[in-house]
Amino acid sequence: MTETDSLTVAMEATAAYAAFAESPHPTFKHTTYFHVYEELFAKYRGKPVTFVEVGILDGGSLFMWRKFFGQSARIIGIDLNPKAKKWESDGFEIFIGSQSDPSFWETFCADVGEIDILLDDGGHTYLQQIVTSEMMLDQITDGGMLVVEDMHTSYMDGFGDRKLSFRNYVHAWIDKLNSRFGKFPKIQSDRRVWSVFAFESIVAFNVDRSKSMLVSAPIRNRQPVEGAEDYRHHPENKLEENKAAIQGLVAQAFSLYKD
Repeated sequence: MTETDSLTVAMEATAAYAAFAESPHPTFKHTTYFHVYEELFAKYRGKPVTFVEVGILDGGSLFMWRKFFGQSARIIGIDLNPKAKKWESDGFEIFIGSQSDPSFWETFCADVGEIDILLDDGGHTYLQQIVTSEMMLDQITDGGMLVVEDMHTSYMDGFGDRKLSFRNYVHAWIDKLNSRFGKFPKIQSDRRVWSVFAFESIVAFNVDRSKSMLVSAPIRNRQPVEGAEDYRHHPENKLEENKAAIQGLVAQAFSLYKD
């Protein structure tokens, strides 16, 4: 068995792939996504979660998620195409509107209430991804998540101003998380997100308000009898003889950004 065959077998062994394969209608995913779905969504299976997917096209993903999460899940689809309303006859809730329109999201939130998971598989433009995230983070329950697929468009032409790419939006959130460190000045107070998970082409924003509000401060389990010397800047830690090897590792780490 080749390495590719082994990876295919591993993918096909996931519950997410099984649900994908069994869907009675067409849907489109990438092979690398199924393990991500397992990692992020397995804890919700069999529970009465509210799951929202932006972008449903031929409807197959709605059935995929019903199979994956179970019959107790509330599955909601969002699309621009009015014909998507036909899937309501199969027990799904369908909303028609533009994900880049804040007024659509205001109406949606008023109608639906809190949700546990939002999966953005919509148009993948930066504006659509950012507006959806900004409008919906407050709507996610504690312990829930907002997941954006296909963020590889941040590295492609035709999806918007690269300065406002979704990659830069994610970077801004990483900066927000780290700005909470106790010794930094409080330059912002946005605590809607507790953590950010990054996978190939997928980013998940995890919501847990109590953890997000924890105050960052140093704490000891006990006072040391004799404090250890901090050797970070000790003369013996200069490692001059290994300078070339260290520079090689740094160059390797940033090789993606070579001209």
